[in-house]
Amino acid sequence: MGETSIEVSLRDGRGKQSNRKLRAAGRIPAVVYGHGNEPVALSLDPVQLERKIRASHAGMNTLFDLTGEGSVSGRTVLVKSLQREPVRGALVHADLYEISASENIQVSIPIHLEGEAAGVVMGGLIEHVLRELEISCLPGSIPDDVVANVSPLEVGDSLHVSDLPLPEGVELVTDAALSVVSVILPRAAESQSAEAAEEETAEGAEAAEKPAEGEGD
Repeated sequence: MGETSIEVSLRDGRGKQSNRKLRAAGRIPAVVYGHGNEPVALSLDPVQLERKIRASHAGMNTLFDLTGEGSVSGRTVLVKSLQREPVRGALVHADLYEISASENIQVSIPIHLEGEAAGVVMGGLIEHVLRELEISCLPGSIPDDVVANVSPLEVGDSLHVSDLPLPEGVELVTDAALSVVSVILPRAAESQSAEAAEEETAEGAEAAEKPAEGEGD
């Protein structure tokens, strides 16, 4: 069922010392869990894993068939999370989630913008506030992305999650009311408008405080 495969080995050792030995040998610790099975401690080649994720159109949603030794061989998994060193960014651990072809799973897919907003032509700016969408679907139906067409948007308009087109069989998990993208005024113009509003308010307050003619005589 998977789009590609990844070779794994069972690991017995746990703890920092065992993990250091693994990494010195060019491998990293991993664990596979889910689908009602007990978690299994594994090791794998991080270079191979990253290369296959980058080469796949699905990215982190790539379906991997596990190969190698033990009972995990033949299972299909998604990479649920990757842990990296804070400085160099090298992979240090991988969580693999076992899936079934007949059961829905929740994944995140990127939101890509398409077109040129009408409001941008008139001097507005695109503000892309939501970049990923959480969905639920069968493993074989995971879309690579969802496209948001911004062409009709004028200054002040927004697209919301509820406006995004989803393929048949894909269910929305993200809040439908959330804003995805808006066309806003440039910050300079916004700042000037805010300053003008503040000046008008201040002038109105000052005029209200001035005594009327003849008052106080």
